[in-house]
Amino acid sequence: MSIATLSDKVRAGERLTADEALDLYRRAPTSMLGQLADTVRARKHPDRVVTYIIDRNVNYTNICVAQCNFCAFYRPVGSADGYVLAFDDVFRKIDETIAVGGVQLLLQGGHNPDLPLKWYEDLFRAVKERYPGFKLHALSPPEVIHLSRLSQLAVPNVIDRLIAAGLDSIPGGGAEILVDRVRHLLHCYGKATADEWLDVMRHAHGAGLRTTATMMYGTVETDRERLEHLLRMRALQDETGGFTAFITWSYQPQHTELGGAEATGVEYLRTLAIARLVLDNFDNLQASWVTQGGKVGQLSLAYGANDMGSVMIEENVVRAAGASYCMDEVEIVRNIEDAGFVAKRRNMHYDILGDPIFRERQVPRMMELATARAEGDTSVPEELKNYPARSRSAKQIRVIDQRRH
Repeated sequence: MSIATLSDKVRAGERLTADEALDLYRRAPTSMLGQLADTVRARKHPDRVVTYIIDRNVNYTNICVAQCNFCAFYRPVGSADGYVLAFDDVFRKIDETIAVGGVQLLLQGGHNPDLPLKWYEDLFRAVKERYPGFKLHALSPPEVIHLSRLSQLAVPNVIDRLIAAGLDSIPGGGAEILVDRVRHLLHCYGKATADEWLDVMRHAHGAGLRTTATMMYGTVETDRERLEHLLRMRALQDETGGFTAFITWSYQPQHTELGGAEATGVEYLRTLAIARLVLDNFDNLQASWVTQGGKVGQLSLAYGANDMGSVMIEENVVRAAGASYCMDEVEIVRNIEDAGFVAKRRNMHYDILGDPIFRERQVPRMMELATARAEGDTSVPEELKNYPARSRSAKQIRVIDQRRH
């Protein structure tokens, strides 16, 4: 089928097959992909509103047994650089987030064997007791699977317990590429197979949670495997309707075991555009300015994105791999409006919350993203004593602590 015929099919609102999408991705000029994606975006969002959310990406621990070879953030069990945030640290971060108009915490972390399910339940309940209206967008599917294995409970039971403790929604992290050949090569097959990742989201949607969906591209996958990933997302969305948004970003290679080079900005825009064309049942696509920078993030609005993602406040994982872009609310709104759109704040469900906060009251400018904790802080949270240690290093720390006291 000719590119012109495929273009007409998209403009008519017809669904692309896998081969048709791959043909477009391989052969269509970048400008054409952008125009088609913008057409679909305008069909879904004719009011020219571009949204964003004010939240904070808090990584509660960097200790992880998964050891994916594309990750520069994790530290092995027993590492001197490993940390777990204290509950009071989380509360302080929430206070700072609320102060600048934030409405939720994006809470994710490593697969730490010394944090049992009850630790998460106690944290979530403590947050909800102090901040009843504040939302917890927390724990990607691999983290849920990790807790299922630790607790010896089925995934639906783990999700039910987390909801009872205060979980509001689940982020789409850990998807990488939903093709098991790729997952084996990235050493992430053990933390979650493609089917397991999708199954967590299926159970979450069935339990009434909304979630996001993601794709990290540019490692070892083929273009056909990228399309397979998108089609598996589309199929689950057909089944459940539970995804609120899709986010794609390029692999960040610095300081990782895998190494390699980062995909270009043009490849990012082409990938974003084809995602908009394939994911015809997703209303919202986020721009990944965190990996691409503000200007490519702004250009994303002409390639299918209708959302600028999060003001974020804090980020640790991508920064560990070499990317350290920062945009506060003022900068995000400027990028949206300079591109000819109307900027509106939203929540995770894409309900519009209002106009920019900085136009309602004075908010301190944010020139750099915060980190998980201050450099040189090696403190161990007091509440960890309430939970049994599983790893040898954690048990040794407990013994030493007992001797001191």
